[in-house]
Amino acid sequence: MVHGTGSDDRVEGWVERRIFAPWRARIWSLVRGSNVLEAGVGTGANMLYYPRGVHVTAFDINPARVERARQRAQILGLDVDLQVMDAEHLDFPTGTFDTVVATWVFCSVPNPVPALRELARVVKPGGQILLLEHVRIDRPIIGRLMDWFDPLAVRMGAGHINRHTVENVRQGGLEIEPVENLTSNGLVKLIVARPPSAARVPEEGR
Repeated sequence: MVHGTGSDDRVEGWVERRIFAPWRARIWSLVRGSNVLEAGVGTGANMLYYPRGVHVTAFDINPARVERARQRAQILGLDVDLQVMDAEHLDFPTGTFDTVVATWVFCSVPNPVPALRELARVVKPGGQILLLEHVRIDRPIIGRLMDWFDPLAVRMGAGHINRHTVENVRQGGLEIEPVENLTSNGLVKLIVARPPSAARVPEEGR
């Protein structure tokens, strides 16, 4: 979305309020525990939905986005530990967080399986990873079109539109619990996953 005109801002605001906001509220309502990590915080769009009484650590690979998220946290009066970090190389001890949340992150992480493996590492035993993601639609014609248009989407900065994120979660050594389709065509999914006691760690993701 291009910023800078009142019309564009109104459209983006309408999309956020009517489409994204309920999904954000839904995923954050599932948070358990008091020590939470938000992976790929971006500019802080999820901060309105942080549960009360939890300590949130959040990171993004882009320093400019982290600075904008810091400004938003100050406006909202939130005490968030914001850091610049790569999802594939997390600088947190093993078993640190009760819950990890990521929204619209694994369409753009260059190597999703190692990043998911890192999330599995930093979650406490019995903890959970909550993902809100758009994925490749598992239908022959639409799926093939998404494959064809994926390079263009990446060049436009929209991230990959044909990621097999549910399968990547499995390959990252995580056990998947519910997968909730938030759209009728399966494009947007809410994925709940947990680190198993003995994670299997396959090498490749798609």
